[in-house]
Amino acid sequence: MAAKKKEIEFRYYEIPQNEPCIALLGEAWVRPYGMDSLHFHNYMEIGFCYDGIGELVLDEQTIPYKQGMFTVIPKNFPHNTASDNFSLSSWEYLFIDVEAFLREVYGEDSLYPDDLSAIINNHAWAVDASQYPETAELIKNIMDEMRYKKEFYTESVKGLQLSLLMNIARMNSGKQIKVRKQSRGVSQISFALHYIGAHYAEELTIGELAQESHMSETHFRRVFQKIMNMTPSDYLNLVRVQMACEYMKKHTDSMELVAERCGFQSVSTFNRNFKKVLNITPYQWKIHPENYEAKLLDYKISAYKGW
Repeated sequence: MAAKKKEIEFRYYEIPQNEPCIALLGEAWVRPYGMDSLHFHNYMEIGFCYDGIGELVLDEQTIPYKQGMFTVIPKNFPHNTASDNFSLSSWEYLFIDVEAFLREVYGEDSLYPDDLSAIINNHAWAVDASQYPETAELIKNIMDEMRYKKEFYTESVKGLQLSLLMNIARMNSGKQIKVRKQSRGVSQISFALHYIGAHYAEELTIGELAQESHMSETHFRRVFQKIMNMTPSDYLNLVRVQMACEYMKKHTDSMELVAERCGFQSVSTFNRNFKKVLNITPYQWKIHPENYEAKLLDYKISAYKGW
């Protein structure tokens, strides 16, 4: 019997308007952890373990975890958490849109946010807080600000969040060449996934994505299909459709402008690809998005909104 193909899940979050990040806090996250599937997110995930033991899978690397460790997992990086014997572990999490936050800080027209986010997103960490006490303290301070939400908490979180990201950038200094040389498994296409997330609104070719992954186009197509269970073009269109849905919830622009903002060359191309993913038209989504959001949760790969 052939071995069961490893499933990879895409779990996406949406940061509420006027909030600096998403914080998953409290008793709900004192629970047994353990799933068969690796998963990845559309935002950076930062976790802190308060109690429990188990294993973290970061792509093809397995690391034991225990009380007092924190994790920094870039967006699009496959990972999983499994507590020993399905016992209780206590974690709390932050999800940060690194690119959007840095553009807010440094301005839309600056190239610096892109360069900085590439450094911040180029390595996954699972380390004891004693190794990086300042970073650990910033993580816990942000969690407490989001927990209690005192006056001016959003301003406080933004300041702490910028300091946290700069600390992560320092942790990652000098690791980019090493990571590129050692990329295996899903990490082979992680740069392409990041590139799609950053440039979905532009005209992209599979050749460009292959170049980002340091592969020939033929080999890239083969590897991407094997890992993601979908073609690069289908994944690009999925991201564009997701972005179009989010855009239409916040704006009342024409379909022509929505298509242009989300990377589709024409309204007809937008309509065709939107219907391929959701089996409805963009107009139907725009009128009643609450009736159709669940359709985003299944498109050739397992996709879940959050946990």
